[in-house]
Amino acid sequence: MAENCYLKRFEEKTDDHEWSFGDFYRIVAEAVEEINRRLGGTQIKVPSVDKLQEAYERHNLGDGKKISKEEFQKLLQEVLIGAGFTGVGGVKEFLLFIFGVPAFAVFLKNRIAPASIPNDLFIPAVTSATVFVLAKLNKI
Repeated sequence: MAENCYLKRFEEKTDDHEWSFGDFYRIVAEAVEEINRRLGGTQIKVPSVDKLQEAYERHNLGDGKKISKEEFQKLLQEVLIGAGFTGVGGVKEFLLFIFGVPAFAVFLKNRIAPASIPNDLFIPAVTSATVFVLAKLNKI
């Protein structure tokens, strides 16, 4: 994926134009967008401006220096590793609700009124209600 971004942006640039920080930021943002498109569910965050500025200066990209594919891939990995992911917290929350709410409801029902409703009916009803609430809250 990083190689495609490199080929698309760096190799098509034949003039000796110096890469500005804006160009660099745009290339990294497009690379993140491409990675997210290919991965689907898990989304990588675009790194902070400070972190990108630091990488830009550390690799001397503003000095008209050409960067190789390997250097670009290493730079991209270095910058994206600390950026983190979006969507992972939602998965944890979803799993907590789908499994935690019915388990807690069964525990509570068995403590209060164990014979009132059979667990064979109660567990699917609580799970369905949990999914319905999550759908209404746009969590799934």
